[in-house]
Formats: sequence, structure tokens, C-alpha cells
Amino acid sequence: MLARVVLLFVSGLCLHACNALTQEELLARLEAAGYSQIREIKSTAEGTSVKAMKNGKEVSIVVDSSGQIQERR
Repeated sequence: MLARVVLLFVSGLCLHACNALTQEELLARLEAAGYSQIREIKSTAEGTSVKAMKNGKEVSIVVDSSGQIQERR
């Protein structure tokens, strides 16, 4: 039973890690979405927190592990 729990736990970690974007992929996705001057990249419970510029304004955004971008107001 314990071995099964450990295997499920390790499998879950692999799925989470395999779905995460690399920093290069993150930057490419943000630039393709129109963001520039990308900085202050931090990992949070919600995903990756980023400060950037878009349309001449500074924005705070969070990118989840699937790559979805959400602007914070």
C-alpha cells in the first residue's frame, strides 16, 4: 500500500513538472502576447508572477503551469 501511495505521489510530481513552462517558453509566450520589458519573474502558489509592459503601461501578470496568462489589476 505504501509503495502505491509513493508511486502516485511521484507520478503527480512528474505530471506537474512536465507541464511547467521553461523560462524561455514563458518569455516567448509573453512576447508573442504583446508584453515587453519582462522582469521580476517569481514563482508563486498561483503560478509564475511577472511584471511587464504592454501598450505603454506596466502590468502584473500570473502565468499558470499550462501557460495561461492572466493580468492582475
